[in-house]
Amino acid sequence: MHNMKLTFVSNYINHHQIPLSNELYGKLGNDYTFIQTEPMEEERIRMGWGGDFDKLPYLKKYYEDEFECKKLIITSDVVVFGGCEDESIISDRLKENKPVIRYSERLYKEGQWKCVSPRGLRKKYHDHTRYSNSRVYLLCAGAYVADDFNIIKAYKGKRYKWGYFPEFIEYSEDDRKARRDERRSHSELEILWAGRLIDWKHPESVIKLAKILSAKDIPYRISVIGDGPMKNEIEDQIKKHSLSDKITMLGQKNPADVRKIMDTSDVFLMTSDYREGWGAVCNEAMNSGCVLVASHAAGAVPTLIKHRQNGLIFPSGDFGKMASLIEELSADQKWRLSLGENAYETLESEWNHMVAARRLIQFCEDVLRDDIEPWTSGPLSEAKVIPQRKMYRKIVGIE
Repeated sequence: MHNMKLTFVSNYINHHQIPLSNELYGKLGNDYTFIQTEPMEEERIRMGWGGDFDKLPYLKKYYEDEFECKKLIITSDVVVFGGCEDESIISDRLKENKPVIRYSERLYKEGQWKCVSPRGLRKKYHDHTRYSNSRVYLLCAGAYVADDFNIIKAYKGKRYKWGYFPEFIEYSEDDRKARRDERRSHSELEILWAGRLIDWKHPESVIKLAKILSAKDIPYRISVIGDGPMKNEIEDQIKKHSLSDKITMLGQKNPADVRKIMDTSDVFLMTSDYREGWGAVCNEAMNSGCVLVASHAAGAVPTLIKHRQNGLIFPSGDFGKMASLIEELSADQKWRLSLGENAYETLESEWNHMVAARRLIQFCEDVLRDDIEPWTSGPLSEAKVIPQRKMYRKIVGIE
């Protein structure tokens, strides 16, 4: 048991954070606390993100016990803070120059041109830049975060790779073989898309993909999981192009059911643009041995995927390129299965909640000693600045 009090502060606990928190609690016991600053939104609860979280022994709610939570934030050895808009929650600790580890998705999801706003810059200076020489460190939940914070000159030399860590399910070799055999038996390529049906996740990409694959007589089926404002539009397009026998709309499903469908799918499509800070479905699909065919703009993609080794990356919005990659996959079953196995092993070896918890505790201890040695790869390795405009070429090996 480590002798260190660690407190994690975020907007609310959810299934993407519970595995990491459970692991931290298992190692730190009552010296670990997760402070939830607000109730979960109704939309997330409808998506199946809710649960009986009140039974979690490490959970405290800021809005129900502000005094006790403020006391914990000040007295803990290290506080991890992120996913929360209310900077006042952490301000007293920052003033006292006590160690704070921020974790953040990107600042400029809707375009780095927004950095020119004087008002925005003043806020970024107030929240971040002025603490760059203090005991504040940045966990970058996405490949574009380091570049965004570099623009505002914050946390130079103190930016580290991070992400979200949904539960890693360990499969036995027999289970993995059974999944490979199941996939070998498919007469059609089983393709899955899952997420909210909203514009920046680009569910319309499945229509474009289906038209291309059908025109080339490639055998396939596409399943779409999710609900949202684009549902009617997608259903209308399926009817218009006579794709009802090729695309199945499965509606909203809870995360556990999504994982079961991933387990037997050949390909998972991640089509989001830059507004996808991370994209935990990437972790989940890779855990299931799916081949992830993903837009380079989603924050998880350059972090998790090595192009043509454990997944495939296409330029964001280029659904023709996406289709050509899937055409390649359909023609080479052996390669397809090896990509899925390599994806699983990427999570098994480094990008899982167990490794993240061990490394985070070690990192906190290093912070307290003012002697930080980053890992060479994976969580808490150095997050290098790669400009957004250069990212695609960099990650697919076009120099």
